[in-house]
Amino acid sequence: MKKIAILGSTGSIGTQTLEVVRQHADRLEVTALAAGSRIDDLEQQIKEFYPNVVALWEESKAKELQNRLSSSTDERLKRVQVLYGMEGLIACATEEEADIVVGAVVGMIGIRPTMEAIKAKKDIALANKETLVTAGHIIMPLVDKMGVHLYPVDSEHSAIFQSLNGEKHDQISRILLTASGGPFRGRKREELKDIQVEDALKHPNWEMGRKITIDSSTMVNKGLEVIEAKWLFDVSFDQIEVVVQPQSVIHSMVEYKDGAIIAQLGTPDMKIPIQYALFYPDRLHLKGERLDFAKLGSLTFEAPDMVNFPGLKLAYEAGRVGGSMPTVFNAANEKAVAMFLNREIGYLDIVDFIERAMQKHQTIDNPTLDEILQVEADVYDLIASMK
Repeated sequence: MKKIAILGSTGSIGTQTLEVVRQHADRLEVTALAAGSRIDDLEQQIKEFYPNVVALWEESKAKELQNRLSSSTDERLKRVQVLYGMEGLIACATEEEADIVVGAVVGMIGIRPTMEAIKAKKDIALANKETLVTAGHIIMPLVDKMGVHLYPVDSEHSAIFQSLNGEKHDQISRILLTASGGPFRGRKREELKDIQVEDALKHPNWEMGRKITIDSSTMVNKGLEVIEAKWLFDVSFDQIEVVVQPQSVIHSMVEYKDGAIIAQLGTPDMKIPIQYALFYPDRLHLKGERLDFAKLGSLTFEAPDMVNFPGLKLAYEAGRVGGSMPTVFNAANEKAVAMFLNREIGYLDIVDFIERAMQKHQTIDNPTLDEILQVEADVYDLIASMK
């Protein structure tokens, strides 16, 4: 029985992870759940999975949840430890019985609990890309030092991981990171200026959380994935090429020195990479739709449009500068997307604000975690002042 802790259990990746747990209840047991603010959803998860410890971000909500569980007639619910804030998140990440931690919180809040989980010698199934984007130079050496495994959960990085199985790392020529192109593929910048929140939340292929769906529409998400791939697979940015594959069937590819390309294909279902990370190297049956190639008919490919969607170009620039610049790119995007979702700024302002923040920043080489978090706070303040 493999025991897991889930950080971000009420979000898109967290709830799909629990779907995998339901399908393999004889093999998986949940020992810790951490959520942001969705107290009702977390309560229902607790009643189904009976973890040892849970956490919410706000103290008031944690106390309310504790009162609900304490008043239950189910003695098992009364034994669940309820915590809050970063302390609670870290407690879930380091829960004693957990073998693997699913890092599915959104944003840089995931860095510290991921680090503490690694120090506690937990394997990591990582869906929180911001952790490697901003602190890859800290996380990857720590993974090596502690002798744990870090399994990518993003569909693209999981595809690359699978395409590398059995191959020699020094024989990689290129990583071909695929992108759907998002809901606005093919549109010009002039056509994007009046985009509303509802428009940007309609992804053509994937079911994801609100923030990542917006990021996909701007191509910023693909930029974050480029930086993450550099750290996960120890390659240069010149070896990472983005290819638009609108059907989202080829999830990514690896080209080797002899010209051979190995790709991973499948339906656009996040439960596939989640389950692969939890059970690697085994492949278990997973309910769901299978690819019908005859029905699919064809696959198409395009070069990414970095003129009308410059977020991807800025990500390459931030990654090549390195140091604290990827933190600026990420933090500016986080704040700008939140403002867009709150209807405080326009759609095109998101990437414009990122570029302006990068232009103003004085890069810190090899930043510490405290410096990374301070840069994040400073960038948040800067972006807030731009509206």
